Amino acid sequence: MYRILIATATVLILVHSIVGPAISADPEIRTERVKFSKGATSAAVKGRVKGYSNVDYLVRAGAGQTITVSLKRSNPSNYFNVLPPGSKDVAMHVGQTGGDFQGILPTDGDYTIRVYLVRAAARRNESSDYTLTIRVTGKALVPVPASQDAVLPGTPFHASTKIVCVPYNEKYREKKSRECDAYVIRRGFDGTATVEIPQENSVPRRILFVKGKPVASDSPFPFTFIRKDDLTIVTFDTDERYEIFDALVFGG
Repeated sequence: MYRILIATATVLILVHSIVGPAISADPEIRTERVKFSKGATSAAVKGRVKGYSNVDYLVRAGAGQTITVSLKRSNPSNYFNVLPPGSKDVAMHVGQTGGDFQGILPTDGDYTIRVYLVRAAARRNESSDYTLTIRVTGKALVPVPASQDAVLPGTPFHASTKIVCVPYNEKYREKKSRECDAYVIRRGFDGTATVEIPQENSVPRRILFVKGKPVASDSPFPFTFIRKDDLTIVTFDTDERYEIFDALVFGG
């Protein structure tokens, strides 16, 4: 029997308003924060990329909201990726595999839209003028406050446990089950929650549950799920797999 640890609070993440400069650690990546004007749900940003110089647009949004991103460009070798919170390079959407993007967000934080030229075009020092349109809609699923469900000290998580898993990085090795840590931010007591599983040498895998069913993740790969006893088994196209206890998601 796995032991579920319960614990104290997080804060509501809201979508803000306008575009302002920020600092990037990578000299070839310029970073700007996108904020929406009061009452608006979208913003259009014009820019230019040349060679290996990329632009990262940061958009703050919450779990359960839907983000839609589209790009009009003068150079067909100009694309964008969408990166989940905390990621420097691992994308949840790769533009070269499918144009515009729309998806439900699995967790709260800064999502990065990285605008770039493909390597061959960058090597030739090509350029592209573009208009990037970003839209965030829907109401964020707010974490349960500490007064109702204590959180693990110093973290945003309400509980943690061990689960059976095949992490993403295992796809390059033998695809054997192992034990993984799993954490949860509960967003209600009806099975609405973000489950987060740390990954070796990568960003965590986040899976959003709504009323007990997984509905979104930060993986670029689709997933399926099955129910088995008190488990929801979530499997991605890469054979990445997580066996998640009801008690972690629902509490109790």
